[in-house]
Amino acid sequence: MKKLIDLSHVIEHGLITYKGLPAPIICDYLSREESRAHYSEGTSFHIGKIEMVANTGTYLDAPFHRYQDGKDVSELELESLAEVDGIVVRVGPGVKSVDRSFFANRDVRGKAVLVHTDWSQHWGTEQYFEEHPYLTGSSAEYLRDNGVRIVGIDSYNIDDISDRDRPVHSILLGADIPIVEHMCNLSALPDKPFRFHAVPAKVKAFGTFPVRAFASIKK
Repeated sequence: MKKLIDLSHVIEHGLITYKGLPAPIICDYLSREESRAHYSEGTSFHIGKIEMVANTGTYLDAPFHRYQDGKDVSELELESLAEVDGIVVRVGPGVKSVDRSFFANRDVRGKAVLVHTDWSQHWGTEQYFEEHPYLTGSSAEYLRDNGVRIVGIDSYNIDDISDRDRPVHSILLGADIPIVEHMCNLSALPDKPFRFHAVPAKVKAFGTFPVRAFASIKK
């Protein structure tokens, strides 16, 4: 028996994930009322329509997001996105810059490393966009050099957005290590082993796409 823990935010009409990027537009393409004309009495269907940028909700970054010749989301191996052994790294309150000391002496090889900052508590507020926790470039180098499989964080950005070089994205995506940002509910994860899943739709020529990220834990 397994317990599943949802680690994703809900995508809804008008949601602002990242300041400066437009909110999704979610509406009917064919409403139930309109569909009734096409079917027998008592039968109806709904077809929805959504217009959104790829960086919406809880989403995954593929190497193509940063590098023109990098793998896009359709080219990522499922082995890096599903059934990945996971560990959670908990960052105390008030920590903004998450350096490599948080990962030292942790077995990260082949793992999904999820960084729990609890910043997701500010989701949907102005504070979410300001002074958020992030990883340092040296943290990214440590994770890359020690064979991490995928990295996630429950914060606004895995990089310090004041650093226009974006070293964490550059280092991890340059090593074909996907990134999941805007996660939530990491406090519900146990400190014992779990499996991590974050699979985007198989879209060609996209570097990011929303995921339904979740963890599976043996009861």
